[in-house]
Amino acid sequence: MGFLTFELSRFNMSDSRRDFLKKSAVLAAATAVSNHSFAQLFPDEEEIIYEYAIENGDVFSDRKFQKLFVGIDSNGRLKLSKTPLKAKQIIDASGKIVSPGFVDILADNSSNPESTYQIFESYKVSDGVTSALQLHGGHDKAITYYREFEKKPHYINWGVSTKVMNIRRNEKSVISRLKVIEKNLAYGAIAISHSIEYQPTPYSELLEYGKLAYQFQRPLFLHLRYSSKEKELLGVKEAIRIAKDTGASIHIDHLNSTGGTFNMAGAIELIKEARKDGLKITTCVYPYSYWATYLYSERFNEGWRERYKLNYSDLTVVGTGEKLTEARFNELRQKAGILVAVPQGTMPLNATVDLAIKEDFCLVGSDGGIERSVRANNHPRGAGCFGTAIRHFQDIGIPLESILYKITELPTQLLRPALMMRGKLQDNYWADVVIFDKAKINGAATMANPNQFSNGIDYVFVNGQIACQNKELKSLNGRKIKIQAAKVN
Repeated sequence: MGFLTFELSRFNMSDSRRDFLKKSAVLAAATAVSNHSFAQLFPDEEEIIYEYAIENGDVFSDRKFQKLFVGIDSNGRLKLSKTPLKAKQIIDASGKIVSPGFVDILADNSSNPESTYQIFESYKVSDGVTSALQLHGGHDKAITYYREFEKKPHYINWGVSTKVMNIRRNEKSVISRLKVIEKNLAYGAIAISHSIEYQPTPYSELLEYGKLAYQFQRPLFLHLRYSSKEKELLGVKEAIRIAKDTGASIHIDHLNSTGGTFNMAGAIELIKEARKDGLKITTCVYPYSYWATYLYSERFNEGWRERYKLNYSDLTVVGTGEKLTEARFNELRQKAGILVAVPQGTMPLNATVDLAIKEDFCLVGSDGGIERSVRANNHPRGAGCFGTAIRHFQDIGIPLESILYKITELPTQLLRPALMMRGKLQDNYWADVVIFDKAKINGAATMANPNQFSNGIDYVFVNGQIACQNKELKSLNGRKIKIQAAKVN
């Protein structure tokens, strides 16, 4: 650079035309030499060597399948390319689907998470779930939950809502309840969740929760008030009314088992009309034809046999297969935590789930989790929801692109900004990735034995590391999912 400066400084206005041309030729030659020298001194930036490169798969990006090369760098971030990428490890995904990680918005492990969370997470990650968010139950002390659980290693990304049911048990006034909820939201809890059927609540109080949800721009997740044929649509109308009266985004939990079990077409129509009016209403389903819940819950209060057209012998203790008698029902109903399932076909898929999933406002949520390592007393959806969903929805003719969108990107829109840089295969996004065989994928969990990893899933990456490979658990690299909000002491 000094040479060029020197040469330029020798030109002045008194130079003759001949001198000027002569000196210009010298300068041009010097410039060429100088440029060549700089190219040697500063070569092109070294080519990136990725930790992993995924090749030959059908890559789900921009809501369609593409032939792309997927790189995962040392920071756990993604790179998509139309040309091969250099990497320390090449994964041949020939004949396989390469998808963003699945997001379970309705995971459930709220009874004893301190001792069961890693078992719970292992059955989620083996089902292709990279982010399991507990937005049905959640936790009443979300601040404590986040602070304690971020010290622990996780297979997957995790996060919770603020659980109104427990807050209502602990706090006697509405004002004190709202203060606890507000503090949880200010810290970063993803949503407000409440189960009105299990804990009947005055509408005036529900409005206050809706107002807080709107104020903090978080969704209000609701298990509706009614699940009987005669009243279930009243529950849907109540949720819509809350959205209208508060402006809050309302998510109706598992519409197939509460709200649309008997009247799914009517429930869908109510939601569609509300959305046309500008209200923010979404819902979700799980791909099973039977529900399960705890015997001690309000759902089994007096009159349950008439409401559901079921009898004692129709109830099965999940994980053991025990069929109940009236005497055994009364005995187990006095114990906490006994989960029973109703017969398969109680909620016919073609009249419930299959109708709802076709709507653009319907997502997939498991409403479950596995809490014990051997024959857990949990619905199989806790282990196999997403493998089962992909299998079943393909079988009834729903395009795989539509299914994947509902379990990857759509949840990030509902929960924005909690899932920023997730839910898509896109440059610089977090490398939450699932590689699976679309012909073989299926949930393996059953009512008799829920503790089974799903089939057809080859790899699950969480934040760039392999968390599960061919049903074998690997690294613990999950991160907390929360809203970056005001600091709370």
